[in-house]
Parts: sequence; structure tokens; C-alpha cells
Amino acid sequence: MYEDILEKLSDRRRVFDGAIIHVDHMTALLPNGKTALREVAVHMGASAVVPVDEEGNVYLVRQFRAPLEKVTLEIPAGKLDHPGENRLEAAQRELREETGFSADSWKKLTDLATTPGFCSEVISIYLARSLHSGKTDFDEDEFLNLVKMPLSQAVDQVMAGEICDSKTICGLLMAQRLIQA
Repeated sequence: MYEDILEKLSDRRRVFDGAIIHVDHMTALLPNGKTALREVAVHMGASAVVPVDEEGNVYLVRQFRAPLEKVTLEIPAGKLDHPGENRLEAAQRELREETGFSADSWKKLTDLATTPGFCSEVISIYLARSLHSGKTDFDEDEFLNLVKMPLSQAVDQVMAGEICDSKTICGLLMAQRLIQA
């Protein structure tokens, strides 16, 4: 199955070791017999959460994103702290750290391959309900504003192109569909 499009990967070598990503070069043997370089950003992964309260409000975070050089509106999220970290526990940690909330009800929405053309990052996205407020615990280099709005308004912003973050778009649309079902 898919033999006509599969690539055989070999000669994987690390060419960059960073704090958040690593870069590997691999040789790909293509279906036509030729070879090509595959440059892969290796990322440990992350978890994200769509927190929705009983009134149908979602809690988002506004933060500056250096790669885009702008402020974005996103669902709470963060990278895994270590390989093999439980993704639900990471989502619970990020919800508490970034919003101060904990939740009684958790539902996995999806595993999102963010940019599979060059990056191995997968973000697990969860819906959190039955929220309880508490205290935030931002990372030392994290500066966020918490934004509360009706889930329907957040989805309207997605549809208007005002929210550009892929995990947020995916999470909001999936949460709305699940809640309305």
C-alpha cells in the first residue's frame, strides 16, 4: 500500500542541537530511484487545551511570538518537559500555569502534526470542562494576557482569519463541534 509514493530514509545525522529543536539531515531514496535531502526539525512535542466553562466561554492567551514578530491569540499550550511525558498531564500543567484553572472533565480532541513537511512536532489537543479557578504559575520567560470570550466568538475570529495559530484553529473548531453535538 502506497509503495508508489513511499520514500526509504537512511543516513540520519544531527546537524544542529538546539534548546527547543534539533535539526537532522536524512537521505531519502525516492520512488523513481533518485535521492533527495530531507531536513527535519526534531521537536519533542507539546500539549494544548481548549478550556470551556459552563457558560460557553473559552479562555485564550494573548502572547508575543518572536518567529511571527507579533502578538497572537492562542489556546493554552506548552512543550513537553521530557521525552515520554504523559501528554494529558502536560495539558493539565499548562492549563494551570497559563490560566490558573484546573478541570474535572478532559476529552482528547486530536494529535495535530503542525508542519509535517519539515518538522516532527505533534501537539495533543484536549477539551477541558468543569473548570475551577486557581493561581497562574507562568514560566520565567512567559508573559501572557488571559482572554475570556464566548466560544462562538472565538470561532468567528477563526473564520474571519483573525486567529492564525494552527493548534488554536483546530482546537476551537473541534471543541465547538463536540460541544454542539
